[in-house]
Amino acid sequence: MISANFKQKKYGSGGLVDKKMRSQVSRFLATSTLAGLASSPALFGATVSAIEPAKMPRVGTIDERYQSFNIEMLEVTGGRFWAPYKQQAEAPAAQTDSKASTPSGMDPSLYRYRAPIDLSNPQLRKLAAGLAPSYVRVSGTWANSTYFQDSDDPAPATPPTGFGGVLTRKQWRGVVDFSHAVDAKIVTSFAVSPGVRDADGIWTPVEAKKFLKYTQQIGGDIAAAEMFNEPSFASMGGAPKGYDAAVYGKDFKVFHPFVKKAAPKMVILGPGSVGESGILMGGMPGVPMIKSEEMLTASGPGIEAFSYHFYGGVSKRCTRMAAVPQSTPEGALSAEWFSRTDRDEAYYAKLRDRFLPGGAIWLTETGETACGGNPWAADFIDSFRYLNQLGILAKRGVQVVIHNTLAASDYALVDETTLVPRPNYWSALLWRRLMGTTVLDAGASPSSDLHLYAHCLRNHPGGVALLAINADRANAQALHVPAKSERYSLTAKDLLSTEVDLNGSELRVGATGDLPQFTGKSQTAGTVTFAPASITFLAIANAGNASCR
Repeated sequence: MISANFKQKKYGSGGLVDKKMRSQVSRFLATSTLAGLASSPALFGATVSAIEPAKMPRVGTIDERYQSFNIEMLEVTGGRFWAPYKQQAEAPAAQTDSKASTPSGMDPSLYRYRAPIDLSNPQLRKLAAGLAPSYVRVSGTWANSTYFQDSDDPAPATPPTGFGGVLTRKQWRGVVDFSHAVDAKIVTSFAVSPGVRDADGIWTPVEAKKFLKYTQQIGGDIAAAEMFNEPSFASMGGAPKGYDAAVYGKDFKVFHPFVKKAAPKMVILGPGSVGESGILMGGMPGVPMIKSEEMLTASGPGIEAFSYHFYGGVSKRCTRMAAVPQSTPEGALSAEWFSRTDRDEAYYAKLRDRFLPGGAIWLTETGETACGGNPWAADFIDSFRYLNQLGILAKRGVQVVIHNTLAASDYALVDETTLVPRPNYWSALLWRRLMGTTVLDAGASPSSDLHLYAHCLRNHPGGVALLAINADRANAQALHVPAKSERYSLTAKDLLSTEVDLNGSELRVGATGDLPQFTGKSQTAGTVTFAPASITFLAIANAGNASCR
C-alpha cells in the first residue's frame, strides 16, 4: 500500500511531521489501493478535469543532453569536500590538516578529505550511461584554483604558489575516458587564482593553454565552459583579493580571444553566477557579491550561452550563514519551495534578454540546497523538487540543467560509498527514457498541488509523455485522459527514505549491477487518479499529437 507518511527520522530541527497529517493519510490509505484509486475519483470529491494530449501545443525544444550532472573538480583531484553529517565533528585525517582547499570565509569543520573518484568503476559508468546522452560538468569552487600538472610526473606534495590543488594528466585522462564511455560531453571552467596572473594582476592563459592542448592530444573535447565558477562570489573561489567587475571585464577580454583561437568549437558560457535574486541576494557577511549585470557590462559581448547556478536555500551545514534561507522536510513539497526555481530563472532570463538577446540559457549547477544538500536530499522527498524543476525549466526554454552531483555528498544522484542509486537517480532515469526534446503545454492543472508537464514521448512519433506531480500529502488528484497509456508511478512508504517504488515494486539495480527495464502498468482511457505524494509519468503512445511527428 502506498503511503505519504513520514517516519520520525532524526534530521534535526524541523524534521518531525504533523501527527494530524499522518493520521489523515493513514485513514485515506486504509480505504484505498492504487488500483482502487484509478477508478474512484469520488474518494476526494473533486470535479475531474480533462487534458487533450492530441491538441497540446508545442512550446519549444530542449537540448538532447538537457538532463545532466556535475562531478566536482575536487572529486577528480581528491581533496576536502562537504563532510557527511555524521563526520562533521570527527577529526580530519593527517593529510587534510591544511586549510588551503577550504573556500574563503567557510568553516573548515564542514569539510572532510576524500580520495579521487574512480571514474573507471564499471558500476558508476553503467549508472552514468543510463542517463546518456548528457553533459558532465567538471568544475566547482575548487576548479578556480587548480593547477594542471602537464607531465606524467607525480603531483607535487603541495600545489605551486598561487594555487590550491593539483590536477594530474592521469586524472584528467580519466575524465576524458569516462566522458567517452558514458556519452557525456565535457563542460568545465578554468583557473583564475593568483597563479595565472601577470604582474598587473590580469588573467593569462598559462593554465588554460596547456589544459586545452592536452585534452585535444588525448582525443578529448570540451563542449562548453565558463571562464570560472561563480564569479558573483569570486573571493570565496580563489580569485585575488579585491576582485571586482572591472577586473572580470579585463580578464574576459583576454579569455575570449584566446578561447576562440585555442578551442573555436567550445561554447563560451557565462557568467555562471548564483543567488543574486534568491538565497544570497543580500550577500554574505564578509563576502562581497559582484553583480552579473556589472560583470557583463564590463566584459562586453562574447558569451555564447547564458549560464547561471541555482539553489533554493542552504543546507543545515551552513545554518550559521545569517539571513540565508533554510529548508525543512515539511516545506519540501510546497508551492513556495517549488517557486524558487521560477524566481531565479526569471531574474537571469531578463539579464540574458538584455546581454544575449535570443541566446540559449543553461542552468549549469543546481541541487536540493547549497553546502552539499540536507540529509533528506538523498530521500524520495526531494524527487518532487527535482522533477518539478526539470519540468518548469524545460517549459521556460532553459536548454540544459546540470545537477550537482553524480556521486558526492548528500544531494548526489548516487550514494558515493555503495553506488546505490538514490530516488533522484530513478526519477532522472524515467525522465530520460520517456520525456523527449519537444516541450508541450499540458494545460491548466485542476489543483495547485498537481503539477503537470508534457513532452513528446521519446521514440514514439505522435506520442505524448505526461508528468504529473501530486504534491498534496493527504489527497489524491484526478485527470480525465482520453487515451490509453502506460503508467509509471513513483511512491514511497516513507518520504524520508532512500527506497522508492515503481508501480508498487521497489526499484533496484540487478544482481550484476544492470539497470532494470522499466515496464509500465496499462492504464485505460478515462479517469486517471494520482495518489497523495506521488509522481507519475504517463506514456501516451497513440496520442496523435501533430507536433510530435
